[in-house]
Amino acid sequence: MKTPIVVIVGRPNVGKSTLFNRLVGKRGAIVHDISGVTRDRNYGEVEWDGKEFQLIDTGGYVPDSTDLFEAAIREQVEIAVDEADAILFVVDVRSGINPIDVEIANLLRESGKEFFLIVNKVDSENFESDAAEFYSLGINKVYSISALAGRKIGDLLEDLTADFLPVNNDVDTDERLKIAVVGRPNVGKSSLTNALLGYDRSIVTDIPGTTRDSINSILKYYGREIVLIDTAGLRKKKKIEENIEFFSMVRTLRAIGECDVAVVMIDTVIGLDKQDQKIIDEAVRWRKGIVLAVNKWDLVEKETNTSKEYEDAIRQKTGSVDYLPVIFVSALTKKRIYKLIDICIEVNEERKRKIATNELNDVLIPEIEKMPPPATGTGKEIKIKYITQGGSHYPVFLFFANYPKSIPDHYKRFLEKLIRKHFGFQGVPFTMSFKQK
Repeated sequence: MKTPIVVIVGRPNVGKSTLFNRLVGKRGAIVHDISGVTRDRNYGEVEWDGKEFQLIDTGGYVPDSTDLFEAAIREQVEIAVDEADAILFVVDVRSGINPIDVEIANLLRESGKEFFLIVNKVDSENFESDAAEFYSLGINKVYSISALAGRKIGDLLEDLTADFLPVNNDVDTDERLKIAVVGRPNVGKSSLTNALLGYDRSIVTDIPGTTRDSINSILKYYGREIVLIDTAGLRKKKKIEENIEFFSMVRTLRAIGECDVAVVMIDTVIGLDKQDQKIIDEAVRWRKGIVLAVNKWDLVEKETNTSKEYEDAIRQKTGSVDYLPVIFVSALTKKRIYKLIDICIEVNEERKRKIATNELNDVLIPEIEKMPPPATGTGKEIKIKYITQGGSHYPVFLFFANYPKSIPDHYKRFLEKLIRKHFGFQGVPFTMSFKQK
């Protein structure tokens, strides 16, 4: 599903993060049925009138040095122009028009990209006349809002999402396996893609990608077509290090949204770091298939670090997301890169797998009866009576119980491990839903 990406831009202290929090609301934290580690995010999902979009706040990508502020903001606007489907340009009614505001307005207007001028901190009608000053930037419509109070947010969202497709109508009819190679900058994503496409038994055709100025490629692999989703790096060298991370996250979010299986590349030398964990969390939240590919394995001496020790260290950091396959590859020497494709195919098949209802109940109910959920706070016994599988794009397991809301999280983790123990689903995040019987 191709979810639109909206980026918030503007100079510091105009209320970008406040607007982000207002629009994202409670969904700003990583919330899913699979327990994992919640990490800081500058992005989230917004749902409005049956439509969804990804929202990215540039407020977290500002360098420490005040000397770099203006350059960083200009670069962020350039990246947003290239990558976003729409841009929210935020200014501050209290401080009036700033020279940086004028520069951003000029960049956006010249780009031809759709953007919305948001005059923030208009907390009451008393500030409406001050907001009119911003029409002098040469923009036809000004949205005077209060991100803090939520004033006139609905009017903005109505116009912003006018051309977005409702969630149920955004159906992907392309049945080909789509693999996104994602990871931190300079981890070897392009090298892996090029190594795969250079396979002499492959027929490679370039097709237009959904990401502007990028190209997705078709790899013909043993008679089947596989789409490799491009998350290549910046075409123009950026001066500000934070903006490279910003760009990488924009591309990563878009690629994860479009793929079936995400290959999260990890640098052998650096190991699994916080940004890698953010990417894994995002793929889990989207319920995409996930494979961890440790690249540059050719640099590691076998005597100093075995793959088993390295894999154990990775699993310790990923916590409860311990069901992801790990493969050690070298894009440079092409070691195991085709085995990586085989694993992606297997994971995608696992995502589609349906377990018959009678098999689920015959296998799981006896184990649940041996170790039932703890009693409710009032001492009443909780009984899980029936289990079935649903979900069309990824597995969803429905548990019917007499007191579903009283089943604690630690027992839900036990049930997840029980399903994986008996039925596999390696590399596949799934949802568990508990219903009243």
